[in-house]
Amino acid sequence: MKDPILTALLAFSLVCTIRVASGDDKAWLEKGALLFHDAFEREEDGNLARAIGNGWNSATADRVPEIRQVDLDEGIMKIASATKEAGHAAHIHHEAGFGDGGVVVRFRFPGENEREGLQLGFVDRELEGVHAGHLCYAILAPGKVTLIDQKTGIMNLENRKRRDAAVAAKEKIPVDLEELFATKQISENWEADTEWHELVLVAEGDEMRLSIDGGLIARHRSEGFAHPVKRWFSFLVSSTVWIDDVKVWNVK
Repeated sequence: MKDPILTALLAFSLVCTIRVASGDDKAWLEKGALLFHDAFEREEDGNLARAIGNGWNSATADRVPEIRQVDLDEGIMKIASATKEAGHAAHIHHEAGFGDGGVVVRFRFPGENEREGLQLGFVDRELEGVHAGHLCYAILAPGKVTLIDQKTGIMNLENRKRRDAAVAAKEKIPVDLEELFATKQISENWEADTEWHELVLVAEGDEMRLSIDGGLIARHRSEGFAHPVKRWFSFLVSSTVWIDDVKVWNVK
């Protein structure tokens, strides 16, 4: 005789697998609460930290106030990082505030630079023991997509201390630390182009998933993904990218 509880659990697992495999995370998000939406139908007000408006803030704009790194043009947020001048890639963030949930973003690499990329993810600046509260990110780079748990990996202050000490001494990073870092991320092949795409990035429990144009590209499990409060949603851009639409969802 079959165990009814086991049967129900297996059925639930199958439903989840089918949902994820079909790239249906956007529909999952839309069952939750929409926390924030911006279509950028306005003009920015200067070059400083709050110039983008609608609650956005830039952690790097005030470093180079004479350089415009964001241009709101016909409903598109066009980011051109002054990485060299600012000594840091453009960092743009907005309040989020969810445990399980995620974002839907329309983006385009305009083809203005050879190595255009985009890093986007979640931050909790109130979190102690982690550099700048960096939690977890998706990184779109030439030829690949990476999902990374930085909270329990490279941004953990104890881990950073050990790594930086080895680098300063021109020694190899301790083997156990390298092995730990390897478990905190996964990379999958993905070829960028200059077309518009819709990206969905979700954190559900200890799993992060990224879909592009409805197709699942990458998924990974790591304990840092389950951080209970993703207080900020952020972009980190080292060159150029265009953003047309941003929605942040709270599922629970």
